[in-house]
Amino acid sequence: MPPSTVSYHMESWQHVQVHICRILGIQLIFLVGFGFCMSSSFVSCEVGGCTSNVGSTNQSLNIPPYFEKHITKSYFDKYDSLLDSDFLDFISHELFPGSCELLLDNLNLVLRLSVQQRSLIGDGSHRHLSSSFRFNIQSELIAELPIHFCEAIIIEKLPYGIFADPFELQHLLQRGVFMGAAVFGDTNLELPSVHSNRSLVEVHMDVDLNTFSRHKDGLEINIDLPLHIRYPPLEESGYSNIELGAPDLFMRCSIEAKSHNQSCLLMLKDNGVALGNGPVVWRVPSGIKAHARAVSIVTFISAILSTLSIVLTSVYYSSTKLCKNLKQS
Repeated sequence: MPPSTVSYHMESWQHVQVHICRILGIQLIFLVGFGFCMSSSFVSCEVGGCTSNVGSTNQSLNIPPYFEKHITKSYFDKYDSLLDSDFLDFISHELFPGSCELLLDNLNLVLRLSVQQRSLIGDGSHRHLSSSFRFNIQSELIAELPIHFCEAIIIEKLPYGIFADPFELQHLLQRGVFMGAAVFGDTNLELPSVHSNRSLVEVHMDVDLNTFSRHKDGLEINIDLPLHIRYPPLEESGYSNIELGAPDLFMRCSIEAKSHNQSCLLMLKDNGVALGNGPVVWRVPSGIKAHARAVSIVTFISAILSTLSIVLTSVYYSSTKLCKNLKQS
């Protein structure tokens, strides 16, 4: 065999090896990145930044949860995931102090939830949860309370398959829609429902009780929260229904004391008031279980054919380029 032919074949084989290594390298990078996303650490994201759930400085200083900027942060400093039973226990035993009981009882008499309306606005995978809460206010009792400042705190415990985007909430915060907003729990936006945990959204809104007490309709709080769905698991019917439960409502007030202002937290109870339009249900399209095997086979064959076509194209291109170089030489 002539030396030029041997050299030609050796160069062709070297080019094939280089292209195969490139393809394998790209696939390896993709698999490593996907694995990193799947095993991402549990984090809690306040709007404007994320911090890992590795402990709390405030917790070591024994600062009560109601003094925190976001009252639910203390829950995720203690628990790894959102469970309704654990959250209820947190509210009952850790969230409320005993120093404001008399004032809180009086404030509970002043505010009475009368109407609660909730609905989903929009279509598709990106919608807004619109909530409206109306409270009756006894104006004659407002003047007797030494309240300096109040803020309403709305806590939405999102079910599996629904999440809020912290960056989207940041834009609303910059526009002055909310006083504060934070997302806690599973904030990995790329995970499907089967690999994700629940998350929680805490929103703060300014409330002036003295101003609202002069309105006959009382105090009304309106909030539009942008939400998104994750890729749902397979269903027999091709649809899954996700129900959003009622939020937890709190009022945190700064009280004018003799020596210093004191912060008190009140949970606004619904007193048996039901949702005006029933529970909110998000009907989400999903894959059909009966089609799963066929889709997997077609996807696998398509991936193999695509890989082979890339390899063959690379080999053909390298051979053509070498032939042209040999002819020119």
